[in-house]
Amino acid sequence: MSEDQKELEPEKSGELLENDEDLLEPEDSEDSEFDEEEEEEVEFDLEAQVETFRHQIEEDPDNCVHYYNLGEALSELGQMDEARESFEQALLLDGNQEFSAIIHFGIGNLYYHQLMSGVQSTVVKSSVGLHSAHKKMNTISSVNEDDYAVPLREFEAAVKDIPKLKADEEIVDYISKNAPQQIATVYYKWASDLFDKARQIENYGDEVKDIKQGLRHLKKTVDIDPNHTQANLMIKYGKKMIQEGYSIYDEYGFVAKEIPGAG
Repeated sequence: MSEDQKELEPEKSGELLENDEDLLEPEDSEDSEFDEEEEEEVEFDLEAQVETFRHQIEEDPDNCVHYYNLGEALSELGQMDEARESFEQALLLDGNQEFSAIIHFGIGNLYYHQLMSGVQSTVVKSSVGLHSAHKKMNTISSVNEDDYAVPLREFEAAVKDIPKLKADEEIVDYISKNAPQQIATVYYKWASDLFDKARQIENYGDEVKDIKQGLRHLKKTVDIDPNHTQANLMIKYGKKMIQEGYSIYDEYGFVAKEIPGAG
């Protein structure tokens, strides 16, 4: 396996449990770039892999690995509903939970991508940061707990099942490193969205409550990743907001609302 094949995307799973070459991208060319024709060929090959995995399922319908492989390929193609069905079928067939860690990780990533792309609720169109200004078209009116709890549940299940994972050492190491990191990332996203919601102009009355909840989520982020720079900065910022209060500005830069501090 080449060095390029070993470097997986941060939000992807450890790829395949069998036939690792099937979904991994081809070796880089000598120029280290694909031309347009080669890019089209890669896309075509991925479509072909989906058909290969479907054929393997027909021949061996009780093998959870085939369903996992199909789920990975479908998710790469953006066919999320079918990918989720394949992952869930893989879990059902994995009676000894020998591959459940990587399957849960794959499902978690599906929900994580939905969270970040804004599929499930209005909240995820916000900016993830410390001092985002109010923008009329990016207003957060609600934070739906399930949007965050569902991917967290899957990543936590992945961590729980790592000791039973029967896969290459490289894949075990990948899940061991990245499943906790994804948990930290989701908690940071949740906290950031609560902070953004707490700086909206609408008078909903839970600004302080939202900041406090966000601080609890940020603590979970830094418990996992103590060097998470943005989370550590946001903790300081949130504590200052609670203690001193803060002003909310409209899109023209005028103070629209004052939130009192604890004193």
